[in-house]
Amino acid sequence: MQDAVRLEALILATAGGNAQAFRELYLACGPHLFALLLRMLKRRDWAEEALQDCLLKVWRKSESYAPDKGSPATWLYTIARHRALDMLRAQRPEDSIEGEDEDGMPTRVDMADDSENPEARAVEREGIGRLERCMKGLLEPERKSVMLAYYEGYTHPELAETLQAPLGTVKSWVRRGLGKLRSCLEAAA
Repeated sequence: MQDAVRLEALILATAGGNAQAFRELYLACGPHLFALLLRMLKRRDWAEEALQDCLLKVWRKSESYAPDKGSPATWLYTIARHRALDMLRAQRPEDSIEGEDEDGMPTRVDMADDSENPEARAVEREGIGRLERCMKGLLEPERKSVMLAYYEGYTHPELAETLQAPLGTVKSWVRRGLGKLRSCLEAAA
């Protein structure tokens, strides 16, 4: 994503009804948000629908962004993540993880088809690559907890049951994992 100062300015201008700022915000963040949604939802049509819903919410609720409460990227990712989780919860239990790697983690989905422009694909790959590098820096329980909670929509009690660990321990893994990810991603930006 773009630098935080620019994103913040675009969000604040969008809050003032500036359509050009909203367009720039979409161009700056759309590919990153779409990559996150596609990763979480595993279906391109759902990710496209979720992205549209997220952008509509950003347009309508941009005045609710509070710079003192978090970075603009965090605010945008939170909107996208909540929309994806809502969609996943609406589908449960019919849908499950399509596949797992040798560590039991969800397999990666194809992030773009051949019809997308190469620039958008490069931006998606860069953001996903940075996130994957940071994820590898987490301890295994933290990584699994974060992946299942944020990419599969597991609640803390579901995590505790799946990982066969006490609820408080699972909450700590998620909290520590997210803190480490935040630090790593900020350092990489």
